[in-house]
Amino acid sequence: MSIQVKKLHAALKHGAYSATAVLPGEDLEAFKKLHQECIAHYAPVGPLEDDVIATMARLLWRKQNLATFRLAELALEYEGAIRKEKLPTPLEIGEFGVLPGRREAALQATEDQARKELGDRYALVEIGATVDRLLQELMVEERLDAMIDKCIKRLLHLRGLRSLSTAPASPPLQPLPTSQHILDPKPAAKASRSV
Repeated sequence: MSIQVKKLHAALKHGAYSATAVLPGEDLEAFKKLHQECIAHYAPVGPLEDDVIATMARLLWRKQNLATFRLAELALEYEGAIRKEKLPTPLEIGEFGVLPGRREAALQATEDQARKELGDRYALVEIGATVDRLLQELMVEERLDAMIDKCIKRLLHLRGLRSLSTAPASPPLQPLPTSQHILDPKPAAKASRSV
């Protein structure tokens, strides 16, 4: 399996195409706890509200864990340094080119050494987390806040609609009596003085 195919497989496995997903090296249990706290706080009812709360939890999580991309950047730089050390230089390639087996062996040696030295952080290399991606995340942090606010607004709107549809119908208003006592407060005041 080629290096690119391996990276694509790892990216799909780790949800790399969702910028708000839990990334390798992040605490899945902490994310689940945050999600449960959002559920407890907002008490969603029904699939639409569940989806709003899940979206809010993912956005909050990503906002709180933007530093993961800095770790990925460092891991990528380190893997690049290992690759530079292991792969043949243009002088070594010569006019006949590098032997195909030698290049694959060098790529495998690079991957093996990077996996060994980076440990769990190598998963960030596999999914291709980059500084550009970090910068994109930083640029959208403000948008994440706006999206969270929109989710809250939508949730409250849905709850308002639901409360209107479940409210009992009020009986029709009864006409007020037109007696003299209600229209003229003076006789009532005289009656209270005589007591």
